[in-house]
Amino acid sequence: MRITKNFKDNCINNTCTVMDALGRLEHVYPKVLFVLNDDDLLQSSVTDGDIRRAILSGFSVDTKVECFAKKMPVCLTEEDGDDIKTKALEIMHKYGISAVPLIDDSKKILSVVVADDRAERRNGSISLPVVMMAGGKGTRLYPYTKILPKPLIPIEEIPISERIMDSLHGEGCNDFYLIVNYKKDMIKSYFNEGKRDYNISFYDEKIPLGTGGGLKLIENDIKDTFIMTNCDILILDDASAIVRHHKESGNKATMVCSLKHYEVPYGVVNFSEGGLLESLEEKPKMSFFTNTGYYILEKEVFDYIKDGEAIGMPDIILRMKEAGLKVGVYPIGEDTWLDMGQFDSMETMERRIRNLDIN
Repeated sequence: MRITKNFKDNCINNTCTVMDALGRLEHVYPKVLFVLNDDDLLQSSVTDGDIRRAILSGFSVDTKVECFAKKMPVCLTEEDGDDIKTKALEIMHKYGISAVPLIDDSKKILSVVVADDRAERRNGSISLPVVMMAGGKGTRLYPYTKILPKPLIPIEEIPISERIMDSLHGEGCNDFYLIVNYKKDMIKSYFNEGKRDYNISFYDEKIPLGTGGGLKLIENDIKDTFIMTNCDILILDDASAIVRHHKESGNKATMVCSLKHYEVPYGVVNFSEGGLLESLEEKPKMSFFTNTGYYILEKEVFDYIKDGEAIGMPDIILRMKEAGLKVGVYPIGEDTWLDMGQFDSMETMERRIRNLDIN
């Protein structure tokens, strides 16, 4: 636990939107924002969980956070004297929070007491099997993939698939199932060299089965909840929080979806049936959530895949939904999803990993 006066990045104005707050929360610790009024006095607070619940309950990304933020969080005052850390710890345990602001009589924040548990968050909090879809040709990364299969393409000297497994192993996962096809012998050879702290099993696709069909190959070896991920992404979020959301929601499948911002590079013209101009919008901006290729799944998913069927994972998810199973979404911010599926996004991933100093 520590007391810090360096809390500026955790403060936002009450005009801040959901989209702004979600972007800010990706880059701060603890995952809480203090909402200030125009006089820079504490008005309310909002956590990443509050933002996520707001999105899932129907608030748009343009909604101001003050519409759902907690009015005046639990605080410490100067009257609490020298026993601030002890009292802050009591508050944290009682309310399940990781930061408590110290305010003066006018409600101006003087400092923040922080539970410095970043290392503890990745201390084996989950132990689920992980299935990685690693059989594709990676045509969007050609000619790189003419030489190396996509799972072995290095990002800052470490193959992307190994980065994914190392990250999830840090969350407590020990059993990894790789579904392979294209250049599978090269993948097996790489991972069979040397000793690792986790187990890797390989399942061969005889023919390409799409982004979801290969799951059927592991049906007899998965007995409960598991994580499924593409081999070309990193999710910089707490996996235990995603799994906890999945369980508490009673979902049979949970898709991790990332907020994306896109600016149309042209002027968009709308016209009537008779060819008369109705409106013209120059380079409009769009915001939407997109599937990252990362899922938490229950074993019921296997019932919606036929043996030897080539099918995409989104189609399997839709089959489950149409059958009445509960399928949910876990929204994350744009910078929490790193994707190397194309050259420009691969360069972005390398830059982010370098800046974040991820081993």
